[in-house]
Amino acid sequence: MRTLTDDEVRVGAVLPELVIELTPTVVVSTALATMDFTPVHHDVEGARAQGSKDIFLNILTTMGLVERYVTDWAGPEAIIRGINVKLGVPAYAGDRLAVSGTVLACEDGEFTVEVRGRVSLGDHASGTVRFALP
Repeated sequence: MRTLTDDEVRVGAVLPELVIELTPTVVVSTALATMDFTPVHHDVEGARAQGSKDIFLNILTTMGLVERYVTDWAGPEAIIRGINVKLGVPAYAGDRLAVSGTVLACEDGEFTVEVRGRVSLGDHASGTVRFALP
């Protein structure tokens, strides 16, 4: 895997879509990996008792997947400078998260990518990621 160069990144470029199957194992293991023991992320009955239809991704997992999406495309030496993401609908276990993105800008050596993560209910996450290349 190699890191892109500044000359290879163009404003308007569309990143390839990333699709992640949100199995119960993915939802539970990522919540536990981020030390989020809130029942809505690992206990189906606990989630339902709080009004959810099932367990769902936690915020840290969503942010990590957004960062992964950009760095998988840009390369391992890309340096994340900022993430600004708005959460939307829940990403429930059993659903599929499809992440897409477009390069919006290049300013002062930093690139901005607009990112959208969609599940069957609509937008789960939308926002921007700023990064620099070495």
